[in-house]
Amino acid sequence: MFTGIIEELGEITAIERVADAARITVRGPLAVSDAAHGDSISVSGVCLTVIGQDAESFTADVMAETLAMSTLDDVQPGRRVNLERAAQVGDRLGGHIVQGHIDGTATVLSVEDGSAWRVVRLSLDPEHAPLVARKGSIAIDGVSLTVSEVGGGLDDGWFEVSLIPETLTATTLGDRIPGDRVNIETDILARHVERMLALEPSLTERQTLTERSAS
Repeated sequence: MFTGIIEELGEITAIERVADAARITVRGPLAVSDAAHGDSISVSGVCLTVIGQDAESFTADVMAETLAMSTLDDVQPGRRVNLERAAQVGDRLGGHIVQGHIDGTATVLSVEDGSAWRVVRLSLDPEHAPLVARKGSIAIDGVSLTVSEVGGGLDDGWFEVSLIPETLTATTLGDRIPGDRVNIETDILARHVERMLALEPSLTERQTLTERSAS
């Protein structure tokens, strides 16, 4: 479990690819300062498990499903990544509940600078559109953010986030330009509501059949 408050900017230093998986090494001195084998670290929003570490870096395996769902599919050594260690019980929840189980990716459509902030517009595909609401929470590359606006329809949906200077300098989001892909994780409550609504017709039908059998 994470909060979406990035602790450190790390860097991919090595990657070994096989047919349906990859093993990556990430430099992040703070992230590994108290890490142990089996600990979870969020790498640009993707929850990965530490399988080895030294004083500067850690290594993690990335499964085929994760590669297919995230920007780690084309990651190369030298790429900067957002790092966050798993939340500790009793810590302040500065962002929102982030699982590190991303829903997929979005594409940066536009970047507009304001006087003291930057507005980034991102694509929103039909699968994710029902899960993103204005003023709702979303994690982009592991960064906890508030959705400032949504628009379009199912086929041309988009959403916007407004980034303060601290976010621009402390995370990789300050480097994003139109055309870049980012990892997104929608709010966990929205996911559960969507699942409940999807099952509602079946549950209602089952309840009706049960009531008829009892009468």
